[in-house]
Amino acid sequence: MDRAVYDRMAEIDADHWWFVARRRIIDALIRRQVKPPKDARILEVGCGTGSNIALLQQFGTVDAIEPDDGARALSTQRTGVAVKGGLLPDGVVLEDGAYDLIVLLDVLEHIPDDAAALGALRRKLKPGGRLLMTVPAMPWLWSAHDVAHHHQRRYTASQLRRVVETSGFRIRHLSHFNSLLFPLIVAARALGKLRGREGGDDAMPPAPVNALLKAVFGAERLIVPGMSLPIGVSLAIVADGN
Repeated sequence: MDRAVYDRMAEIDADHWWFVARRRIIDALIRRQVKPPKDARILEVGCGTGSNIALLQQFGTVDAIEPDDGARALSTQRTGVAVKGGLLPDGVVLEDGAYDLIVLLDVLEHIPDDAAALGALRRKLKPGGRLLMTVPAMPWLWSAHDVAHHHQRRYTASQLRRVVETSGFRIRHLSHFNSLLFPLIVAARALGKLRGREGGDDAMPPAPVNALLKAVFGAERLIVPGMSLPIGVSLAIVADGN
């Protein structure tokens, strides 16, 4: 991603409605679908500026990878975790059979060879280990936001299912999310295209709006872990490695 995107993430990821609500949904997915063992060993791939590490540390010991030098340094500084560098599928040195849970939160869409990357990560899971991922959904929603974030693709549910299963995983749960705000986000993306807007759409809204969006999106933590929603801006998947 562009340096400006990382810098903006570091400024807003503690309070912005999207980051906060997504963490709530991830927490619920881990508790209901992953159910890691006590003191699990966890790997976050593409940790960015480190905003998810504290959440993951509730469930065990966290290792992290981030290829961007600046984001990696900031993440290490913020969290105390010695974040490693490297690019998947071949440029990351990790122990095979080491992890109970591997997490990629809006990361896979950045990787040119997504199947090879997942195949490499599957070897890093312990027997019984699981994968948790989120990705942007609905290819027709492609916008300047995706360009600014250097996305390679957005996924349909069938595309995500296919690449995960091709990589040797067995799917446990797959659902769209960010569904309650879907009409609003579609309208905002369409308006942005009409106006020729460039860059991401992750600016911090006014506090009352931010609180409202946080509450609406965050309410999906009660739905997504137990249901497969048919539509939404994003997809979440939990899969068994063996």
